[in-house]
Amino acid sequence: QVQLVESGGGLAQAGGSLRLSCAASGRTSSSYPMGWFRQAPGKEREFVAAISWNGGRITYYADSVKGRFTISRDNAKNTVYLQMNSLKPEDTAVYYCAAQSGYSSLSYQNSYHYWGQGTQVTVSS
Repeated sequence: QVQLVESGGGLAQAGGSLRLSCAASGRTSSSYPMGWFRQAPGKEREFVAAISWNGGRITYYADSVKGRFTISRDNAKNTVYLQMNSLKPEDTAVYYCAAQSGYSSLSYQNSYHYWGQGTQVTVSS
């Protein structure tokens, strides 16, 4: 089992920044993919970013956040981060951290077996 705990959400103004953290514990692997997803009110949960290490560091982003968000990983701390810059009101959502137990599609939700409880991010205009 893997436990994931997100932190760092909150309120930001448009154009501002926030950094989310996801601390993993249990049977974790520093190689298997971890990702961030988000769900806005009335919308389905969507992929945001993912990171993996399979012969080299791999990162992947949704088009909507590319160039503004950066995912990173501190293996010594078993923690994944999502640095969010140039925030927009449409980034408002509950953000979820997720982890895979093998190597599968980075953006496909069903590839992820473990999920955190989520952290709220609200961006005001």
